[in-house]
Amino acid sequence: QVQLVESGGGLVQPGGSLRLSCAASGSIFSINAMGWFRQAPGKERELVAAISRYDSTYYADSVKGRFTISRDNGRNTVYLQMSSLKPEDTAVYYCAADPSFRLLLRPQDYVYWGQGTQVTVSS
Repeated sequence: QVQLVESGGGLVQPGGSLRLSCAASGSIFSINAMGWFRQAPGKERELVAAISRYDSTYYADSVKGRFTISRDNGRNTVYLQMSSLKPEDTAVYYCAADPSFRLLLRPQDYVYWGQGTQVTVSS
């Protein structure tokens, strides 16, 4: 089993920055693909960014140029650096992981999920 714990969420003003972290524990040898998703009230869960075992990355169009996903395999942690935040970035952000070596883009592709962390962008 794998446990994922997100941290770093909070309240930030428009234009501000936050860095989310997702620490993995348990059967970490089975973690290869990782991703960040978000879900706003009344909306479906959507992919924000994904990273493969070999550091290929993918970003949703809405966050390109503003968000950066990265991973530290030694610390079993994946990060999401968020800059130039907008009110429409407000959501619960979830970390996901999977044993696949590919870049995974759909929620149903991922086996393991964190509990989520709230990000609120408001003045």
